[in-house]
Amino acid sequence: MPALEVLALLAAASFLAGVAGSFLGIGGGVFLIPFMTLVLGVPLHVAIAVSLVGVIATSSGAASVYVRDRLTNLRLGMFLEIATTVGALTGAFVAVYVDARALFVTFAIVVFYAAVHMARTKEETAKERAYRTAPEPRVARRLGLGSVYYDQEDGAVYRYRVDRPWAGFGVSAVAGAMSGLLGLGGGFVKVPAMNQLMRVPMKSAVATSNFMIGVTAAASAFVYYSRNLLDPALASMVVIGVFTGTHIGTRLMMRSRPQRVRLVFAGFLAVLAILMGLRAFFPGVIL
Repeated sequence: MPALEVLALLAAASFLAGVAGSFLGIGGGVFLIPFMTLVLGVPLHVAIAVSLVGVIATSSGAASVYVRDRLTNLRLGMFLEIATTVGALTGAFVAVYVDARALFVTFAIVVFYAAVHMARTKEETAKERAYRTAPEPRVARRLGLGSVYYDQEDGAVYRYRVDRPWAGFGVSAVAGAMSGLLGLGGGFVKVPAMNQLMRVPMKSAVATSNFMIGVTAAASAFVYYSRNLLDPALASMVVIGVFTGTHIGTRLMMRSRPQRVRLVFAGFLAVLAILMGLRAFFPGVIL
């Protein structure tokens, strides 16, 4: 395939990955890596390095919008990022000792359960969340993890608190470990954890995940760059495509109802669970 055609296809795929990644808070590597390896024939490690640059671009483009509109919970993101980083280092260290088939089957079951649970659970309104009577956890109160949320349905601003901070911290560590073990971003674990466990509004969970994935990806991308695995031409096309796509993805997310974002994310998790199950028995399937 001619070089110009490869770059054009990559830019188009990166645009779509940027739209999906910023809308769901997952980065986009789960889409770009299979495309580059299976369609363009890019070596896997080079594809991962280029994809990490795309994740940074997605995070940068989307986070600027979400922070401006007060959707990103910066304190919560920094709190959970500690667990994610530790988990990622642990996952990368133990990757060689874990049976890949058992890992993919187990994780496929967990992800599919999360998809079903998200699809069946009705999104709590900002007003219902603000007037919940349970006391705020001590850790969340001391760290100031609560934030404010603009509810587009009634045009009001509500303050929400963060429930079960330590449970979310632990799940974020698992998300980091899965990222190190499977070579995927942790957004598909962080968003359900924040929304389901910590009772963060869906849109705020997506926005905060977008903020977090860029920090994690930057550290990993530096490692690949130091090993000369980053292709500048491919990376430039990914940045152009992804950064353009994030403008559309963020607008779609801002204008969509929280329940619709929730259902789209649940559908994404279901597909991801199926792919993980297939990879357990067919190693040629690349996520």
